[in-house]
Amino acid sequence: MLKPYKIKYYLLTAGTIFFYSLIGCNVKNDHGELYNPDIPPGLDSLAMIIPEDNPLTIDKIKLGRKLFFDERLSGDRTVSCASCHNPLLGFADGRSVAVGIDGQEGKRSTPSIINRLFSEGQFWDGRAGSLEEQLIFPIESPIEMGGKLENIVKTLNADELLRNDFQKIFGTDVTVEGIQKAIASFERILLSGDSPFDKYLAGNENALSESAKKGFQLFTGKRVNCIHCHKGQNFTDELFHNSGVGLDAVEPDLGRFVETKNDSDWGRFKTPTLRDIARTSPYMHDGSLRSLKEVIDFYNNGGMTNKNLSVHIKPLKLSDEEKQNLVDFLRSLSGENPLSAGREQSLGIN
Repeated sequence: MLKPYKIKYYLLTAGTIFFYSLIGCNVKNDHGELYNPDIPPGLDSLAMIIPEDNPLTIDKIKLGRKLFFDERLSGDRTVSCASCHNPLLGFADGRSVAVGIDGQEGKRSTPSIINRLFSEGQFWDGRAGSLEEQLIFPIESPIEMGGKLENIVKTLNADELLRNDFQKIFGTDVTVEGIQKAIASFERILLSGDSPFDKYLAGNENALSESAKKGFQLFTGKRVNCIHCHKGQNFTDELFHNSGVGLDAVEPDLGRFVETKNDSDWGRFKTPTLRDIARTSPYMHDGSLRSLKEVIDFYNNGGMTNKNLSVHIKPLKLSDEEKQNLVDFLRSLSGENPLSAGREQSLGIN
């Protein structure tokens, strides 16, 4: 069997690692009953990123789940977080670009939010440094949720049951900060692992087809080298790269450059996770590629030439069989739906 490739981890403080290494138990602090994340096989607890001022608690996760599906967070009460991050579509939406209130279209594809427990920077351009910070952008965007925070807080405070939840957890009525912390906590338990590929790495030779095994060899080998960007347990380096996608448009989206104004960031976008990738079509930041086969064809052709194309992208000269091998490997990265009935019951949040 092929040996697992090296994984680059983000590390927590020693105290946080010690707390979350407590096996089989949840303990309490001033925030309530702390939740020990149920990490699926193939993922590693040492890579968790949990802010010290927002520890995971069971009650906070349950509140975040309610808010995630609550359309009152939008301006016209028709859109919730789940409208774009659909649990049945890998927590994406199956569209080329996101669609918000009044059917308005954005210019970027909705990224999946699975395994955000292991990520700091959010969005295709990395403009938010945490899940808590990220939440405000779609709520206030006039073409996404179109909400005004002061109105949302007022509306939610009128809900006695919800207000009681906030009082129990945060010791306050509904606040913007409380909304941020609760939804971010819920999103951090949306984990995908224990995929056929993970089972294969754990020693089950029959978990992958022969085609997928060949695809793994291509994926990690020097010739194709997908692993240069899609590395680690979550198959992303959390960095930004230019493959030329969409840069031939009349008004191209310049990605990270819009935020930093650094020439080196021109046309760069964040590397997405490949976990559950078979469930999150279409692909790329603009949703321009409809299938995994189209993605492989795009990179096989060397991306799209432009002034800042990554030096790691070049024609691959793959045969049709090798393309299928890669597709089969990518399909093997899908785990159990994080919100399946059985998993929610085991997490104690249903």
